[in-house]
Amino acid sequence: MFPGLLPRSCDTFVALPPAAAGARVVFGKNSDRPADEVQEVVHFPAAAHPAGAALECTYITIEQVEKTCAVVLSRPAWLWGAEMGANEHGVCIGNEAVWGREEVGDEEALLGMDLVRLGLERADTAEKALTVIVDLLEKYGQGGNCMESHMAFTYYNSFLIADRKEAWVLETSGKYWAAEKVEGGVRNISNQLSITTKIDREHPGLREYAKSKGWWDGEKEFDFAATYSYVNTARMTTSRGRYCEGYKLLNKHKGSITSEIMMEILRDKESGINMEGGFMTTGSMVSVLPQQANLPCIHFFTGTPDPARSVFKPFIFVPNVTQLLKTSSPTFGQDDPVKKQPRFQTKPDRRHELYKKHESAAVVMETTKGKGEELLKDIQELEKQKINEMESILQNGCLDTSQAVNLFSQCVEEELKIYS
Repeated sequence: MFPGLLPRSCDTFVALPPAAAGARVVFGKNSDRPADEVQEVVHFPAAAHPAGAALECTYITIEQVEKTCAVVLSRPAWLWGAEMGANEHGVCIGNEAVWGREEVGDEEALLGMDLVRLGLERADTAEKALTVIVDLLEKYGQGGNCMESHMAFTYYNSFLIADRKEAWVLETSGKYWAAEKVEGGVRNISNQLSITTKIDREHPGLREYAKSKGWWDGEKEFDFAATYSYVNTARMTTSRGRYCEGYKLLNKHKGSITSEIMMEILRDKESGINMEGGFMTTGSMVSVLPQQANLPCIHFFTGTPDPARSVFKPFIFVPNVTQLLKTSSPTFGQDDPVKKQPRFQTKPDRRHELYKKHESAAVVMETTKGKGEELLKDIQELEKQKINEMESILQNGCLDTSQAVNLFSQCVEEELKIYS
């Protein structure tokens, strides 16, 4: 890990009724990564696997399970896991880099991003996804370089996991962890431990380990973030960090949070939530999870950097979804520099078609006043139109599956048309 990058990385948010409008859970995440890293949006259908099958994750191979759920993921194009995503059961997960008192080792294990995907592939509720993640953490550990670079960037992980009914925050330090159930209102996570004294599930050795390290005396009330990191938990929601800024933005809109409000929060540059610079927001996601089981969950992804200049495009799980070709990066199989030892000796061009066209359009938006404003207006109108279409599906409860199979791909085509 290099300290210059320490305070930067992602933000993940959830709003549950009554903070979210209209009996829906709203989830959102900005993935903040090295500015030149390509993030792709990919879909994997549900699958059955032979008994004893092996599964190759980013760095290590683990046991596969018999059945995996359909997932849609936004992920750095070089790795197996994901920064964020959703599954066919309406489970959404986003992860964050966290650091604390426990040193981060450099041995390769499961990345936090692998755990995001594994939780989505193997669980049909938020709490089951949490169980999947902590069981895998116990069995295989977490670790390995989190950047496509020969410079090591390593961290532990926190996760925000949501479904139609509830959300969980899971925070880790090595193999130890604590989890907090979120039953209503709002919750966000950033790059720091944030679970304090409300701990609903925990690693059985969590407190003993802290005692053995001299971090906790066993007398005063156990505060996870204060014990396992250097966070002053009394000042957590008033200090000037992105965690605090996110907390304030969620609370400002409490009672009326919709997908559009969540997108607005993710686009906020002043707070640092929409990050610029060497680390920037390279992909964003917003999901709407209706509490009524007969209504579809809707997942919006940008697949491009800087949400303020991107389109949140809707995806709905239906059978036989059209492949997301234009947001999928090229693959290099066993010739991929990630797969070869020593790793990361070269960096292939991982840009997908949407990324390339958006890259050129972003330059125009930044440098050419008239044309740039026009482009921005066109993509904002496209997004607004899609949000309205999704709203009418949720209001009327009728989904045309023959159209839903192309929903995301069609929107990508319309966005590409604007850029050309």
